[in-house]
Amino acid sequence: MKGESSDNLTLGARGEAIAAAFLKGRKFTIIERNFRCKGGEVDIVARDGKTLVFVEVKTRRSAAFGPPQASVTPFKQRQISKAALTWLAKNRLHGAPARFDVVAIILRDHEVPEIELISDAFELAY
Repeated sequence: MKGESSDNLTLGARGEAIAAAFLKGRKFTIIERNFRCKGGEVDIVARDGKTLVFVEVKTRRSAAFGPPQASVTPFKQRQISKAALTWLAKNRLHGAPARFDVVAIILRDHEVPEIELISDAFELAY
């Protein structure tokens, strides 16, 4: 099982790199990656025009267990929300327009990744 978790970490890291490149291609500015705090973490903090975007990246090798975005549960949304609020406070940007996006990636071996951007995927959850 030990190799499996490091493989998943590699999958996640690859997914985040793909997502960052994808977002840049859509004219997003990447501000920070892997922001962690006590309450949770945000995979990518970006700017889309004047809007701050907190992006959760979900990567899977197949859709066998449902689409990647299905794993952004209400609990996960609360963790991301807490981290986003911490990031906003740390950067003194509480009044800034912001939203939560999900980038869902299916990364099959030797195939072009399937990437879906779900803009405004969920509301701030406490």
